[in-house]
Amino acid sequence: MKTLDELLADGDGVRGKRVFVRADLNVPLSGTAITDDGRIRAVVPTVARLAEAGARVIVASHLGRPKGAPDPAFSLAPAAARLGELLGQEVAFATDTVGESARAVVAGLGDGQVAVLENLRFNPGETAKDDAERGAFADRLAALADLYVGDGFGAVHRKHASVYDLPARLPHAAGGLIATEVGVLKKLTEDVKRPYVVVLGGAKVSDKLGVIDHLLEKADRILIGGGMAFTFLKAQGHEVGSSLLQEDQIPVVRDYLKRADERGVEFVLPVDLLVAAEFPDLKAKTPTHPETVPADGMPPGKMGLDNGPETCALYASKLADAATVFWNGPMGVFEHPDYAEGTRAVAQGLIDSSAFTVVGGGDSAAAVRTLGFDESAFGHISTGGGASLEYLEGKSLPGLAALED
Repeated sequence: MKTLDELLADGDGVRGKRVFVRADLNVPLSGTAITDDGRIRAVVPTVARLAEAGARVIVASHLGRPKGAPDPAFSLAPAAARLGELLGQEVAFATDTVGESARAVVAGLGDGQVAVLENLRFNPGETAKDDAERGAFADRLAALADLYVGDGFGAVHRKHASVYDLPARLPHAAGGLIATEVGVLKKLTEDVKRPYVVVLGGAKVSDKLGVIDHLLEKADRILIGGGMAFTFLKAQGHEVGSSLLQEDQIPVVRDYLKRADERGVEFVLPVDLLVAAEFPDLKAKTPTHPETVPADGMPPGKMGLDNGPETCALYASKLADAATVFWNGPMGVFEHPDYAEGTRAVAQGLIDSSAFTVVGGGDSAAAVRTLGFDESAFGHISTGGGASLEYLEGKSLPGLAALED
């Protein structure tokens, strides 16, 4: 896989060349306001290095899930403006992906200047299942550029035109962010320092089945929290009230618990929970006065919304001696102050340990920022939750495969 350093060192480098950077600017928005700019900040070093080297930089990304047509709610205009602020220079914005605006904006770039194309998913060819349709869109994107730099780690698990097909049409290299992400994930899969502790949370156990299956062969200890914990608790015979539950996954979960026991992998589940009669209002954030109950004593009609204090202390103790920690998924409804302590305790546990710590993107990364933690206190905060999980499952990721020579 060619690196950005190698690309910049080649002959005349990139001066005067049009460089297409596939970034991940898929940031959360409240209207047009960006609520977390972490993914934009992550690609700035690559864009800045290319611009400083005299490239004419074309940044492209998806945002959200528009249905293959323009939708103002998913415009990348706010992300383009924020990228300009972070770069300290004006960033041009094309109001389409491969149309008249894109061609004009790219043609107007001078050496060292940067432009952002509108949301790639406004064109149905970006996400098409049909190879020919996807390829046709990739051809039109390729016509805009001379070189390709893949730096959108959060999208490398998608077989999309700008991620998978476009690199085959242009000389290509991996950006600094992708190189960093892959290097970190190799530390979680090759010659791992032990004890290796994995913390998994989030809503659905089905989202994590593949990674649990794979990590049962690698981890020393797995801590489970969030909504997915209730399928495990139910599999152990406990009542879970009205908590989130995936009944169809109970047989799979029972098998995982059995395999963990046979392999000597310590599986840790909540011992107490914060419960309430209904899901909290995340906008009003009014006090809900949750009740703390044992994990095996869920009252009827109540739902678990966070780890209880004993579980917070237990999980902190299970992180204390770790040498390597991977964390993906919050422990509760961290967006509400009544249910943030479980997630806060895990984040603090990572910081307090002497381990190499990786926060696996998605809601975990958002929680770190929402709860006010210093990002530099963690070994690495990934920009791609789904991509990180699929890498740890041992899957081949289309966007990484496409960057191989």
